Amino acid sequence: MPRRVFSGVVVSDKSDKTIVVRVEHSVLHPIYGKRVRRHKKYHVHDENNSYKIGDVVSILESSPISRLKRWVVASEVSEQL
Repeated sequence: MPRRVFSGVVVSDKSDKTIVVRVEHSVLHPIYGKRVRRHKKYHVHDENNSYKIGDVVSILESSPISRLKRWVVASEVSEQL
């Protein structure tokens, strides 16, 4: 099975070697048919503590690193203005 890749915005970098990334996606509402934005937060492993709040990063699914972390940073997409 291929690894999943998402991109999102770093919303927290307070933990050591861990960042929290908010990933947004849109889904179609089942009754009204309108696009609705949904989001989920992922705990992501950041070995060098190099990413800060507001950075847009790409994350890659991995084997479990800790109780909450199952993702690693693949690359930085860009920085938020």
